[in-house]
Amino acid sequence: MGESNWAGNHAYTADAVVAPRTVDEVRAAVAGASRVKALGSRHCFNDIADSPGGVLLDLRALDVPLEFHDGRVTVGGSARYGDFAGQLHAAGFALPNLASLPHITVAGSVATGTHGSGRRQPGLAAAVSAVELVTADGEPRTFTRADPEFAGVVVGLGAVGVVTRLTLDVVPAFDVRQDVFDALPWESAYRHFDEIEDAGYSVSMFTNWANDTIDQVWVKSRVDAFTPRAELFGAVPADGPRHPAHAAGVPAGNCTPQLGVPGPWHERLPHFQLAFTPSVGDELQSEYFVPYADAVAAIRAVREIGELLTPVLLVSEIRAIAGDELWLSPCHGGDRVALHFTWQPRQAEVEAVLPVLEERLAPFGARPHWGKLFNAVGGDYPRLAEFRALAGKLDPAGKFRNPFLERHVLAG
Repeated sequence: MGESNWAGNHAYTADAVVAPRTVDEVRAAVAGASRVKALGSRHCFNDIADSPGGVLLDLRALDVPLEFHDGRVTVGGSARYGDFAGQLHAAGFALPNLASLPHITVAGSVATGTHGSGRRQPGLAAAVSAVELVTADGEPRTFTRADPEFAGVVVGLGAVGVVTRLTLDVVPAFDVRQDVFDALPWESAYRHFDEIEDAGYSVSMFTNWANDTIDQVWVKSRVDAFTPRAELFGAVPADGPRHPAHAAGVPAGNCTPQLGVPGPWHERLPHFQLAFTPSVGDELQSEYFVPYADAVAAIRAVREIGELLTPVLLVSEIRAIAGDELWLSPCHGGDRVALHFTWQPRQAEVEAVLPVLEERLAPFGARPHWGKLFNAVGGDYPRLAEFRALAGKLDPAGKFRNPFLERHVLAG
């Protein structure tokens, strides 16, 4: 077929790609297929969106207008956050959280539990108040927070239908500034982890696990709640713009503005600008979520294998996310800290490292990001049996099932 994901590390094995422009065309494509999956920005690093021998729906051309109503916004599932955030801001509204990349679609981000960051901010899926999806029979269904199965549908992993519209909670628009600090001592991170995570609206630490200090701390602050800092527990203000992989010599040109320059939320909360290739570009990614209370212990455990990780690593990010109650969200049941790994594009070597990394994180019940590279699911999802029943109810013939779901979610 010749189609691949964004990173180029997975070639899709579907027989055909269809590009519907309307919801009715989505309905017809789903109803007429024996196997089908939806594609968004293709930013998953595994086979979660593949449909071997079936049909892939490329939703980039799906035409669903932006609608404001009752303090919420409804968007098409294929909309990228960066495509409509400016309109939202111009209307006086904001989303409370955004991911590092504005390039990803709303439906794909929500379906895989992609999160954004901020100790007091839940992930992107927590903003969803309604989901419209096309189920296996080609019929549209809408689930809202009033429905008992809603919390299972939102982070649906593509197993319950093709999402065509989502309604999101919004807040009043706000401005943000980014201040970057260099060289945070590891001991300061351990002793003052809570204070560092509370230093801004969103805080990210970047490391390669081998250096004597944490390379950078990015503090994103609401301008109306900014606290000036001459230093951050031993870390000093950066003397210029930084890329997360600054220590690897990557220039900061594709990053959002730093150095305390204020700007609208959608131009500061992401790490990367929409007009540029995100992150490094030629990379692989993994991410694991541990309970917030175990963050320091988990970080110490990963540091102990730093020499194993560094040769295949570009940069790693540590950030906190508030908990939610969505059944298959990595943050289900309580606040989490995410340990993110941006790898060099050497998949065999990365896959050899993952079991060791996961063994280190297993005592903390680490849950992997569904859309990134991992070896085993791990962690505990208390509502997993209910999710399996929901998937069976909405897709009794297994139209949306694929090898990823069989391996990691629906078996058992």
